[in-house]
Amino acid sequence: MAEVRLAGCDGCIGSDRPGYLVSWYEDDDEMKWVWKRCPKQCTPVSRAATIERLTRERAEQEQQVAQQPAPPSAELSRPATHAHPASPRPVPAYRGRPERTTTMPARPAPARRPVPVSTSATVRRWPAVALDHTDDGWVLDIRDVPPPAGKKLTDWVAWLGTGLPLRVERLHAAGRAGDGMVCLTAPAVKALGLPAALPTTDKALAALKKKLDMAAASVGMEVSEEIGPVFHVFRRAGSAGGPKASLRVIVTPWLGQGSEKQKTTTGMTATLATLPGGQLDAHALARRIRAFVSDIGIAPGVTPATSSMLLLEAVRPRLEPYEDQEGQWKRRLREGALPGGDTTVPQAAGARHPFTRELLDRREAICEEEDFKWWARPLTDTEAVLEWAVAVDVCASYLSVTQTLPLPVGPLQHVTEPVWSTKTAGLWWCDLTGIETDPLLPHPATFHGMPPTGPGWYATPTVAYMTTEYGFDPTTITDALLPALQDEEGRPQDTAPILKEWTIRLRDAYKRVYSVLGLSDGQDPETFLSAYATHKNIDPADADRGDALVLATLYKQLYKNGIGKWMDYARKSHPDENDWLEKVVAHWSYRPELRYQIISAARIAGHRRMRKTYNKTGRAPFAANVDSYLYATEQPSPLELLTPAENGKPVAGVLRLGIAPGSSKHEASIPMNAVLEAMEAGQHPSRLVHAFTTDGTALPDAEAEENGDSQS
Repeated sequence: MAEVRLAGCDGCIGSDRPGYLVSWYEDDDEMKWVWKRCPKQCTPVSRAATIERLTRERAEQEQQVAQQPAPPSAELSRPATHAHPASPRPVPAYRGRPERTTTMPARPAPARRPVPVSTSATVRRWPAVALDHTDDGWVLDIRDVPPPAGKKLTDWVAWLGTGLPLRVERLHAAGRAGDGMVCLTAPAVKALGLPAALPTTDKALAALKKKLDMAAASVGMEVSEEIGPVFHVFRRAGSAGGPKASLRVIVTPWLGQGSEKQKTTTGMTATLATLPGGQLDAHALARRIRAFVSDIGIAPGVTPATSSMLLLEAVRPRLEPYEDQEGQWKRRLREGALPGGDTTVPQAAGARHPFTRELLDRREAICEEEDFKWWARPLTDTEAVLEWAVAVDVCASYLSVTQTLPLPVGPLQHVTEPVWSTKTAGLWWCDLTGIETDPLLPHPATFHGMPPTGPGWYATPTVAYMTTEYGFDPTTITDALLPALQDEEGRPQDTAPILKEWTIRLRDAYKRVYSVLGLSDGQDPETFLSAYATHKNIDPADADRGDALVLATLYKQLYKNGIGKWMDYARKSHPDENDWLEKVVAHWSYRPELRYQIISAARIAGHRRMRKTYNKTGRAPFAANVDSYLYATEQPSPLELLTPAENGKPVAGVLRLGIAPGSSKHEASIPMNAVLEAMEAGQHPSRLVHAFTTDGTALPDAEAEENGDSQS
């Protein structure tokens, strides 16, 4: 049952720091906050007396509830078995909102049947719950959450403020907890007297807002300024009506409605709520949010890319709370955290940045560390007579390199005559021309796979690979862009495996959902190919597999779009260049040089696998598109590409089939005559990958286009 936090007097109850309240102020158009003393100037003795009194009142409430008849029971779905237990909260974290004046004065809440609460020290928190309404009354899909006391809108709002066990726990001591979520079904929306569809006119929206404001103000609660498919209901600390509370309300039938901004900001939520037939379902939404939070550790964000950055901030917070000399609580940059502000350097500023255009106009080199887009070499005589081209795609290629990859923490600085080190993440001015590489493989240092024609800027993983495998002399490096050893305040910067915890969360989530779909580590190649070919065949009655398939797609987007977020073009949301420079480039998450390090590491890892496979089997790809490779084969199967075991043990570092990050899956089998036609027409043969199945059957145009979109 819900637990109201007893940690203050009547003036500061519910605060994360007993004896203090949060005070908001405006600084350069940005809302900031500090801790202020409780207005009642309470002491530990007076707070102890308050806690004793409230504990006694709780016990009396529980006794009254125990004597009342039990409400009608309903069959409830089982709780998620993989949810994480509640974690301690060692550091204060404020989850309220800036002060605003409500249009309705708060008045004491009317007498209601008391909601049962628990006095136990440990309460399990749930990130989301589905609220439904039947002929028997309110029904929730989690037994630990008590139902609202009545059917009125005011009863429902009062219920939201009773201290429900709904919250997303923090992942780091310096992080912040998140609001729990209540997902309303269509019957629940009707029972509350809310419209079945989100109003489309300003007048109707204003009337809906007023209705919600009045219900909230009657119990000391407030509603967020904008009403849409997702909005917040909250109570500030010290307000009349109860303890501080904040919950996110998701009106499931409204998802996909409203303004273009609302459709965009709730798009990921709508995906989680959508059943295979296209229907929006609050129970599926709540269930999938609980699984998402259990797997990833945060609530779903606006988009997969922003969710990726939220995860990074959750596991590796940039800021930490501290108490200054005057006893005021503030936040500061943590040691080793990514700094804010514009940190771009001209040579690695990203495709949209004016720095890049200026350098290209002057015909100067920029960093071009990108994924492979190669198909330059012709087929060998042996390959040309084979009947098939098999496409194998690397699973989670980025996650296979990001856990231990050193990345620059601070901004890059120009260094002449640098000391080469594989442990220093930066960009190096190298001349790789004239270095002999494998003729049947793409050149490892360029995305187009052709030998470079002059010196250029290369990321550390590329330089390290060219040094160890192809004999490049790093003493010839004359210039580099390297992170400063210290920031302006003398704190160490240099390099760090910034994405370690981020990778572990995403990798484990990725592996869990695929295990539900029948794919796991250690499967023999034939078993894996059979399971992968049918893993998307879902029985509508199998909720676990249906949820896993939806989450698998989202988790893939999280790591792929999250890497892309480091070089965010934001053309739709920020079409004006000056606005983009101010709002996007100046944000801590715009770091193209980090993306170049990751892309370089993933491309080199792929090249290392294809090179060792070539050395062991004599089989080389004739085309590569990002992490998808095309091989000529006798049969429409990748089995003949595998390296035989040596001394009874699998060979490490070669192409292998499996679902683990770095392993490969069978993407498609294409008739070789279709490949040759595409190449003769000057087209990249990888465009055919989504036009054929794994057994070589051609797909209809519409289905092929859909498959291509799902893989992009």
